[in-house]
Amino acid sequence: MPRSINWWRWSKTALAKIAAEGRAVRKHITGFSNPTVKYLRSLRDKKHRKRAGQFLVEGLRLLEDARTCGHVPRQLVMAEGRDAHDLLARLESEVEAAGGEVITTTPDILSKITGKSNTQSVVGVFDEFDTGLARLDRDAGTIWMVAQDLRDPGNLGTMLRTCDAVGAGGLILIDDCADPFSAEAVRASMGAVFTVALTQARWEEFLPWLRGGAGQLVAASLRDAVPYRGAAYQAPCFILVGNESQGLPEAYESECDLRVTMPMKGRADSLNAAVAGAVLAYEVLAGLEDRF
Repeated sequence: MPRSINWWRWSKTALAKIAAEGRAVRKHITGFSNPTVKYLRSLRDKKHRKRAGQFLVEGLRLLEDARTCGHVPRQLVMAEGRDAHDLLARLESEVEAAGGEVITTTPDILSKITGKSNTQSVVGVFDEFDTGLARLDRDAGTIWMVAQDLRDPGNLGTMLRTCDAVGAGGLILIDDCADPFSAEAVRASMGAVFTVALTQARWEEFLPWLRGGAGQLVAASLRDAVPYRGAAYQAPCFILVGNESQGLPEAYESECDLRVTMPMKGRADSLNAAVAGAVLAYEVLAGLEDRF
């Protein structure tokens, strides 16, 4: 390949052409300087993920969760010498049937792609989802979770898992949250990134959308708050969780229909943001189930 060709643009264009033609491709990569390797490595960086509209998922368990939810990777990258597995064989067949690309490479190159020395033996490349607010159906659930300025990808992934566990309609990320398609967030979600409706919006977009229909906005707070146990929750209930260190801005709290407080029996003055969201979500779920 001529050196003047940008490797990133070349790899993205080649993958799009394969998908458009609906043809499956199998190849073996042995060189660290291969354009596909460079492209896949770039997806570890948020800037390149957003530019490409794609993200990496590592490990057979997460890839199988994605497959059972109807998401098949565009590319499947596997380490040579790996153990045979029925789930992996089925995944390979579905990628090929969808016109995707199946790549084998060395364990060292796969580690280079993921940035982990103990990488698992298989990685998938997926298209990012539409996360626009307009696509949400507020009737899809009686509980919704809303995270404002949540910065830790592990907390974000945990909130996705909570949404899945309580049957929430989805997770709405407000303002400058961590990237839900980062490797850390995807891993922490334990597959929930594929099962939970995910939306990103600014506060000034979210609030008019919320007030355009039924919906109770609830947040844990110390300001004019009532005990969280047995509070008057209403469906659909949107549970608002703030930044890990700063909490919610006062202006955001003032827009809430209900503010609740959780007792702190020890020396800690607050719970982890994702934990607080989970505790509150289960209390809301119990209250709504008792009522309806």
